[in-house]
Amino acid sequence: MFCASTQDAVTRFQAARGLRATAVCDADTWGALVEASWGLGDRPLLLVAPNLRGDDVAALQEALARLGFDPGRADGILGPATARALEDFQHNYGLYVDGVCGPDTLRALDLVSRQTGSGPGVSMVRELATLTGSARALADLRIVVGQFGGLSGLARQLVQSLRQRSATVVASDEPDAVAQASAANRFAANVYVGFESQPGDSSSVHYFAVPQFESAGGRLLAELFADHARRRLDEFSPAVAGMRLPVLRETRMPAVLVALGSVQSALDRAPELVECVVGALEEWVACPIRDEFPER
Repeated sequence: MFCASTQDAVTRFQAARGLRATAVCDADTWGALVEASWGLGDRPLLLVAPNLRGDDVAALQEALARLGFDPGRADGILGPATARALEDFQHNYGLYVDGVCGPDTLRALDLVSRQTGSGPGVSMVRELATLTGSARALADLRIVVGQFGGLSGLARQLVQSLRQRSATVVASDEPDAVAQASAANRFAANVYVGFESQPGDSSSVHYFAVPQFESAGGRLLAELFADHARRRLDEFSPAVAGMRLPVLRETRMPAVLVALGSVQSALDRAPELVECVVGALEEWVACPIRDEFPER
């Protein structure tokens, strides 16, 4: 029976996995439950379509990144970047290069990983290098602005304001988060900014984070937006939290999702909110990372 204890377990699982703690076992929660059931070594890992997903993939990505083989973000999705990193590791270790993480590759990973430190890994270093070596002004940015129902007016105002500052911007109203992320990836965006509504009166700003990885650029942009909002809007004090929501997980660039507790209030204060986002982006693009690595 789906009783009170089961409901509590679902809520705690959602919170631990960076999902919205709704106590409802929806599609995202069920997918996370399936992915959490896989441990590294439970199955061969290789590039297939659709891509394999699971905690075992995230563990493989984390191990490769700490050894200096860049699998991309540790998002638990075995895509082409992870497959290339796996093949590079096999080649460097003298294994048969078949792109399959099986028993021999796992033994080699375990042996070599014992000799590594606990730094941020090459994936996080690569994100930091990309951010510091590219854009320096809004005019240099390619931005995707998305919204998930009822906030198109706010999104349009932000798009217009950014275009007036010479940024290259596209808007996305796709109701499916994965479709929005795919559009941002195809556009080769430097950053994604999304808006959605959430129950209650409180608001929050989210960036991508899992135990194995967090987006340093996304975290800083989220923190900057929250700072601007607190200074300009007395009643608007959003919390900042790293999560693995689909649109944050699937995008390959720094991304933030602004969850607004009151849609009507947000639309009424849309010009101020737009200025908060623009101000945060201007500050972020000038210096898109903190001086230190985030602690893990």
